[in-house]
Amino acid sequence: MKILVSDKLAEEALEVLRKEADVDYLEPTPEELLSIIEKYDGIIVRSRTKVTSEVIERGKNLKVIGRAGVGVDNIDVKKATEKGIMVVNAPRGSTHSVAELVFGHMLSLARHLAYADRSLREGRWEKKKLLGIELQGKTLGVIGFGRIGQEVWKLAQVFGMSCIAYDPYMSKEVIEKLGAKAGTLEGVLKEGDFITIHALLTEETRHMISEEQFSLMKPTAYIINCARGGIIDEKALYEAAKGGRIAGAALDVFETEPPGDNPLFELDNVYFTPHLGASTKEAQIRAGVTTAEQVLKVLNGEKPDFLVNRELL
Repeated sequence: MKILVSDKLAEEALEVLRKEADVDYLEPTPEELLSIIEKYDGIIVRSRTKVTSEVIERGKNLKVIGRAGVGVDNIDVKKATEKGIMVVNAPRGSTHSVAELVFGHMLSLARHLAYADRSLREGRWEKKKLLGIELQGKTLGVIGFGRIGQEVWKLAQVFGMSCIAYDPYMSKEVIEKLGAKAGTLEGVLKEGDFITIHALLTEETRHMISEEQFSLMKPTAYIINCARGGIIDEKALYEAAKGGRIAGAALDVFETEPPGDNPLFELDNVYFTPHLGASTKEAQIRAGVTTAEQVLKVLNGEKPDFLVNRELL
């Protein structure tokens, strides 16, 4: 069996693959990928490589596509399903890493850490201006209460926060069993002091948070997106943050990545990281090894544990 690894992957994962397969570890351009994909039985990607319908059509021998992470918006899952190609991922690999980054942003917003660092470097001592707030006693609003949303809530409890969660795919009973209050999207936006997004990017969730939603939020509220760019309408966020309709925001993901000359960079109350949610050593090892194991299971005729297009079972 021959496998292409087309994005950076942990060495531990490559070792798992090389025990059973012939592995090419490359970072091809889109054009190069189209020219070589027919040679491979499987491909493993992260977020850089786009497995388009054309790539899938050219992949005459493809049996499995592995995503070393959670989101599969860079893979044409529908086309893969039509061709009988299994798509597997590693939904648990980065759970804690993303949750910790959310809290990094939350603390930075609450205490103005990024701005404080920048202003000091520029020679300003703005102690009086940088009055912060505590997380204790505040309400965490979670949009998408899956693995990562629940992990964020676990951490929030240590800080003495309460939680209201919205997830259309989870019952009120399950949410409340986890100690959170079940709410609507509108309820989360109205009640949350810190609102964090943990949803996939789909046609339903694209620009889910836009002008109308920002108008529902408290002027003291902050919103954090470490999920997928495009869920927040960046133009609407710019107007809300600039106009004082919300206190601020933190983004790890963008509608276009890299974001280029984004107007949001002009604002002191919006903080940024370059899609670092899963960028820890531990997460990369977990996600890489899990994906390698799933790809090998498929190629060995076994049932994978984390199959995205489950209709192929």
